[in-house]
Amino acid sequence: MLAALVGCSADTHLAPAPADLALREQQTLAFVQAMAPRHAGRPVVAIVALNEGTETTDFLLTHAVLQRADVSEVTAVAPRRGRVELFPALQVNVAQDFEGFDRAHPTGADYVVVPALSEDADPTVIAWLQRQAGRGARIVGVCNGTLVVGAAGLLDGRRFAGHWSSRSDVLERHPGSVHVPHQRYLVDRGVATTTGITASVPVALALVEAMGGRDKAAALAAELGANSWTPEHDSTPFALTVRRGANYLLNKAAFWSHEDWGVDVPEGMDDITLALAADAWSRTGRVSVRAESASPGTVRLRSGMPIAVNAAAPDTSSLPLAPDLKPLQQLDRSLCEIEQRFGASRREWVVLEMEYPGAPACV
Repeated sequence: MLAALVGCSADTHLAPAPADLALREQQTLAFVQAMAPRHAGRPVVAIVALNEGTETTDFLLTHAVLQRADVSEVTAVAPRRGRVELFPALQVNVAQDFEGFDRAHPTGADYVVVPALSEDADPTVIAWLQRQAGRGARIVGVCNGTLVVGAAGLLDGRRFAGHWSSRSDVLERHPGSVHVPHQRYLVDRGVATTTGITASVPVALALVEAMGGRDKAAALAAELGANSWTPEHDSTPFALTVRRGANYLLNKAAFWSHEDWGVDVPEGMDDITLALAADAWSRTGRVSVRAESASPGTVRLRSGMPIAVNAAAPDTSSLPLAPDLKPLQQLDRSLCEIEQRFGASRREWVVLEMEYPGAPACV
């Protein structure tokens, strides 16, 4: 079914050509070595959230992959304990606030992962990041988390990757910074950055390799449906053109066709599949996705992350998910279903926003 839908084999994430493999692996190894733990023992990883708004995939995927790897102590942390609004979809509950984390880890985290946040320069987040960096933490800005890292003064004089839509903002705000194209992720003196949303997959796997070894990362990559986590990336297709901008505005104007969808979230549901599918459909601008359950309240995803669930609303569509697919295969399927339902221009826009180089051709 998947092969027919996307017009290619079910494994759409093909391994790199042998001629390129050595260079790509060298690039990965350089990152892994630069991000290797500095101390013996189990590293401490903090995944930052802003209560008012945190990007869905940047947050849920990195948390789930690092938690699943079981090579570090992983903690989601926010300015306040409790509800965190994710964008463009879903809500979770975070049990640890910055003050509590600091009491539990007075010497700081070993790694701090910073997703895109709704406020780039929230003073509480910025002050905490600066303290963590000052204590020696490696900082990882995922997607537009790069803007937050920059606001903390951690990109001055450094090379960075970033979402295509914000790199000019970073350069303007931080004149000493240098943008590096064609790299899905990179590190410069303990500060790592990535391109768009789906770069959370390879950078999380690279972090797993740095902390737990290549075999551990390879096992997780197979589970996700990723054949590689090298940093090589063709940035050329990811840019806003006049045609894309016009198509976006036309689709945005079709407010009358907006739909509210539910997704049934049972206990132990895969965080990564849920995040990628809900993110993709929500970015069409035509769908709002909310988590639902027969028992509204809170359930725990596979990683242990508590997610807020609502009672199922009558007469609403359901987010289409195929339980037999790996997370990246589900993303491929969602993109092709988006094209079938809303047209090729909507699919193209979602691919652009998520900066997804592995998107299949659909038939």
